[in-house]
Amino acid sequence: MSQSTNNLASYIWSLADLLRGDFKQSQYGRIILPFTLLRRLECVLKTSKPESIKRGRH
Repeated sequence: MSQSTNNLASYIWSLADLLRGDFKQSQYGRIILPFTLLRRLECVLKTSKPESIKRGRH
């Protein structure tokens, strides 16, 4: 891995530690994984979001 990749990984883990808060380390995956999945779905469905919202109002 390059130095910039290592720096990015360290930065992401430091943010994750802040977000984790009072959760135990063993519970961490149960919290982060669902939010990661939701964000990924949001990005993938970005182009169809306005149409979905419009359909939901009817």
